[in-house]
Amino acid sequence: MHLEIITPDRKVFAGDVTSARFPGADGSFEVLNNHAPLIAALRAGDVTLTGPAGRDTFRIEGGVVEVLRNNVIVLAEGASA
Repeated sequence: MHLEIITPDRKVFAGDVTSARFPGADGSFEVLNNHAPLIAALRAGDVTLTGPAGRDTFRIEGGVVEVLRNNVIVLAEGASA
């Protein structure tokens, strides 16, 4: 699935991943390939991505995530690697 992490200033990440773990407002959750459509609020915390090159972690300051047809878009208030 394709994932993008976007802040008001820049695009922090764009690429293909096999799984992504998010800090949801009501608890953490994971998204895998072919996940059902979803929109969720995110709290400040770590987004952990697993892809062909291994694992990456990004710290976000909250935001929202949308999952639709193997495209995942994170609109974060702020993010750092």
